[in-house]
Amino acid sequence: MSQAQIIDGKTTAERIRAEVAVEVAALKAEYGLTPGLAVVLVGADPASQVYVRSKGEHSKAVGMHSVTHLLAADTRQDDLLALVETLNRDPAIHGILVQLPLPKGLDEKAVITAIDPAKDVDGLHPMNIGLLAQGQKALVPCTPLGCMIMLSDALGDLTGKRAVVVGRSVLVGKPIAQLLLAADCTVTIAHSRTRDLAAVCREADILVAAVGRPGMIKADWIKPGAAVIDVGINRVPFRDPVKAAAGKTKIVGDVAYKEASTVAGYITPVPGGVGLMTVACLLRNTLTAARRIAGLDA
Repeated sequence: MSQAQIIDGKTTAERIRAEVAVEVAALKAEYGLTPGLAVVLVGADPASQVYVRSKGEHSKAVGMHSVTHLLAADTRQDDLLALVETLNRDPAIHGILVQLPLPKGLDEKAVITAIDPAKDVDGLHPMNIGLLAQGQKALVPCTPLGCMIMLSDALGDLTGKRAVVVGRSVLVGKPIAQLLLAADCTVTIAHSRTRDLAAVCREADILVAAVGRPGMIKADWIKPGAAVIDVGINRVPFRDPVKAAAGKTKIVGDVAYKEASTVAGYITPVPGGVGLMTVACLLRNTLTAARRIAGLDA
């Protein structure tokens, strides 16, 4: 029984960060331009704090200007929108990211819409979503962008391949479907209510799992030799009763990884796969935004 080739997110993310660092240095040397990223965190969610700190550290490591705004959980909507507007006008800031989810009482859609689309490095502004759907130049959500880089590295030209995306979220499912269409794939968007979902998945040369259900995609759902991209990040208890009783948990994907690895041709692990690409692609988006704002995008 063959074993799938692992698509290593760590190695790919390291390569992207190295490439961004080289391009940032070139922008500084040739144009005196330092790409700037501002991250806004409202509240004190521990997981979000770790993630935001990672974004700040990585952006500084590649030579970017990095600013983090930490706001109290009871911050008013008007005050958050005022900060966004200040960042919109700041010439030293080329990328703005408001960490989601926001605390209850804050309107996420209004905050995202308030971000200058040219600085929307999360790719969630309605204008960027619309441009992506039209096949025009847009800032693309980081996770789908990372998935496409991994697929291109593993498979090369994607033209003509049958792709199935399980999940229809604005953050992952819909944008990666648009990116796969742009790469000349034939794309199906499926979800938890799709009839005979397993049969639909078995048609895929490329299967993207982004449904948020641990281990949902089984080995017999996968076409032999297919490329499987697991976007799921689910925290579940350990099967070991001692660890489970102690409240210990582990991170798993939407794909039953061990059994799927015996059928797929390529597969991303969780952890160690798509998740590591998100921050790297955030840096790539910030660099792209800086070049476009300065009129340097060829």
